[in-house]
Amino acid sequence: MIELIMVIVILGILAAVALPRFADFGADARAASANGALGAAKSASAIVHSVVLAQGAKSGENEGDASYVELENKKITLKDGYPTADEAGILTAAGLEGDYEIDAGFIYQKGLSSALIGKCGFKYTAATSTTAPYFTDSNGTSDEPGLPVVPEDCK
Repeated sequence: MIELIMVIVILGILAAVALPRFADFGADARAASANGALGAAKSASAIVHSVVLAQGAKSGENEGDASYVELENKKITLKDGYPTADEAGILTAAGLEGDYEIDAGFIYQKGLSSALIGKCGFKYTAATSTTAPYFTDSNGTSDEPGLPVVPEDCK
């Protein structure tokens, strides 16, 4: 009986020491999710533009409506041949509309605390008549040569 109690005490001590090491993987998970969304958004932007070049864009049904393409039975709104910087554009094209939100081009995971909304994500700037769309980090710096969202941004 004493041995069993000693084993339980030792397991309790080990759990108390090990728990803090595993307790804060939330920031890592949020950063990894944002980086996955970034990859999906970059790919979706290129795919939509390829479809526009290959098939052309469809006109909106009413005057003033945005042009669009259909991919997998979803309408993706366009601006200058690329997805728009809203839910009907880049989020739908990338398949992120259920899990992510976009606010002024900044894409972040739904349910983030208000302190993380401006940090843990990335910004999509829509194309213009002279430039292709581009992605930046929360500070607005260029994504050259890449844009990893780091866990420190998501704490």
